[in-house]
Amino acid sequence: MRSGRCFATIALLFALTSGAQASPWAEVGDPSLRSDIEVLAAAHVIDGITTQWPLPWASLVTRLNADGALAGQPTVVRDAAAHVLAAAQDALGYGELKATVSLDAASAPSVVRGFDGLGRETIQGQVSAEYMTPTTAIRVSLGGESAYHGGRTKILLDNSYIAQRVGSAVVYAGYLPHWWGPGWISALSLSNNARPMPQIGIARGETEAFESPWLSWIGPWQGEFFVGVLDDPRIAKNTIYSGLRFTFNPFPGLEIGLARTDEVCGTGHPCKPLAYYFEFSNDPSHVNHTNDEGVIDVKYTTLLGNYPFEAYLQLMNEDSSPISHSGTSHLFGTSIWLPMDEGRLRLTLEYSDSVPTVDIFSFGDVLHGFAYNNGGYPDGMRYRGRSLGFSLDSDSTLLTLQAGLQGSNGWFYELSFHHAALSNPNNTVGNVVTTAPVHVNMAEARVSFPWERWHVDLAGRLADDQPRPWHGFQAAIEASLNYAL
Repeated sequence: MRSGRCFATIALLFALTSGAQASPWAEVGDPSLRSDIEVLAAAHVIDGITTQWPLPWASLVTRLNADGALAGQPTVVRDAAAHVLAAAQDALGYGELKATVSLDAASAPSVVRGFDGLGRETIQGQVSAEYMTPTTAIRVSLGGESAYHGGRTKILLDNSYIAQRVGSAVVYAGYLPHWWGPGWISALSLSNNARPMPQIGIARGETEAFESPWLSWIGPWQGEFFVGVLDDPRIAKNTIYSGLRFTFNPFPGLEIGLARTDEVCGTGHPCKPLAYYFEFSNDPSHVNHTNDEGVIDVKYTTLLGNYPFEAYLQLMNEDSSPISHSGTSHLFGTSIWLPMDEGRLRLTLEYSDSVPTVDIFSFGDVLHGFAYNNGGYPDGMRYRGRSLGFSLDSDSTLLTLQAGLQGSNGWFYELSFHHAALSNPNNTVGNVVTTAPVHVNMAEARVSFPWERWHVDLAGRLADDQPRPWHGFQAAIEASLNYAL
């Protein structure tokens, strides 16, 4: 199917659908909504479970509607609460057929893909229709994406799912994007950098604490487990991928996340997923049958005066021991929110490093090419040509300074400066972003705003170099349009 025919089909579907998009979760991708949620967590108005996306609306709404939830809170917190409740009201529309149409076009997609990432290709479009009841949500999304220069269009089913409430849990199946970690620019093991794979999973529908006195000290918590199939063209075809994450909030302000992701089965590999899942030892005398990643992340949020503040780190281990010979990639960051005349300014400084250290903090002793690569699974922790975590892939570093301003009437402005080192001369295994090591400095400006039934994102980027095999200065523009009937 060629691009023109694909988008003509999308336009036809556009004419036949109606409604505004709904969801049982706060989904990955909206920086304004996430900023509001982080402000509320810093003020302890809601619990501190904010690093495991998508987030269940039920927990947010219950706490915000509690008597006295906003008593004595500063204006910045009250405004954030109003925004989150309005977003929840829009999303939790029961008994109505709702739909959206989206289109994204870019002269070149961004090399750095953060929580608020736009298009992955130069042009893509999708139509989505959703129906919800208090216990069931169904969304069907259909679209396509293509690169310029005669590239073939790829069919997209991204964001399609069916989710069913079963007791206090939600069981789902489909193509659901995740973001696991406290970073705004990067998540080391699982992010929205790659397209979502077909998967089935289960997650808690709310994040309340255990009632048992033996476990109540854990505080509010979230747990999720899913199994997917990496059905893209790869050497080990139809590799099974699984993700398990447990996040808890033992006291106000502190959030701790533990996660494991792994690959098993696939062409050329024995397939005993239940037996191999508990095979933790991995050394030259006993090499396990899976490709594993383990993650620990910690975030602390508080109010400095009336200013919400957070500091966070994430560690991703490629090997079995969390301390010795861990093959650890690192992420560190901090954010502060400052009041403006008619809005709120978020300043974020974040550093990500996928040049793994032998031990967690042995920064002078590294394992080049260890992140996202594996001898038994040469395709590595990737899907459809992209890392499942850090957008710059293996042996790369990224330092970002970002300013995001939430203005009045739903306008959002963002300025980012990225200093990136893509790959390394000592990385002999490879990096899917660049064919050779290169340093890139990139500045990006973005504005997002509602316009009648449209939501518009416009971005411009300037970079002093490009991933190889391309060379030299690059200027790019991108526009993303979302229409709700």
